[in-house]
Amino acid sequence: MSLPAILNLLGDRLYSLPLGIVYLTDKCNSKCVTCDYWRYGQTFLSEDRARALAAEFDRLDTRRVLLSGGEPLLHPQWAERARTLAGGRRILWLLTAGLALEKYADQAVELCDTITVSLDAATPETYLAIRGVDAFEAVCAGVRAAVRRGAKVSLRCTVQRRNFRELPQLISLARDLDVHEISFLAVDVLTHVAFARREDVSRGLALSADDLPIFEQTLERTFVDFADEFYSHFIAESPAKLRGLYQYFAALNGLADFPPVRCNAQQFSAVFGAEGGIQPCYFISGQEGRGQGAV
Repeated sequence: MSLPAILNLLGDRLYSLPLGIVYLTDKCNSKCVTCDYWRYGQTFLSEDRARALAAEFDRLDTRRVLLSGGEPLLHPQWAERARTLAGGRRILWLLTAGLALEKYADQAVELCDTITVSLDAATPETYLAIRGVDAFEAVCAGVRAAVRRGAKVSLRCTVQRRNFRELPQLISLARDLDVHEISFLAVDVLTHVAFARREDVSRGLALSADDLPIFEQTLERTFVDFADEFYSHFIAESPAKLRGLYQYFAALNGLADFPPVRCNAQQFSAVFGAEGGIQPCYFISGQEGRGQGAV
């Protein structure tokens, strides 16, 4: 860790920004039940804004930029904006739902060191129920196209009531797609800040008390059947971390305490909206507007 990054830990001021998370657009071509960008998104990151951010990243010694959204590949000049943000000195990381990844696989692999595809289902039926579009095969084709070109591709799954039974199948799918890694996180139902939500976000997304024994059994079976995948870290989380997902859903039902969380996002990263806003992370609201140098 660099000295400026260490100094970040000593107070409220940022001396460096190791990771910049940039929304290329808040538009999206999915219709996820967990997100409302597809309802309200309308902004594309401008070239002037990208240049201003690149200058700030130079000043703050930012080493990595995550291209996010919305769906970043919907930006008609996404590759040009990516090059501007990289500035010839930063590593790019693409976070995508993957619907357009096959189309842009050559550019994505050329520009980005890592590609993370959000994939919340192991079957077309579950994908449609969660993502609101019939695109499971298109996403898998995009992943395969990127992998064939030598990309380091990972899958990220948001666990919720519609898909928690599919964890074993998702791991098997990740193996079949020959990705580098798969990771799991629990659906957030406690905040309206993330993902442009403007209404109650529960919508039956969290596991019920009746679901918990099934989830526990699914997890325990997964720990046994995929022991090698845990040992090799193909599954990013340890069994203990995944048991934390169970505890989180149990806590939502009043059956346990919430698992402890230690977050250092505000000391090492920031989220920059396509419209000019700045947030400490996806889940904490921040500055609105187009002010520069606000990190």
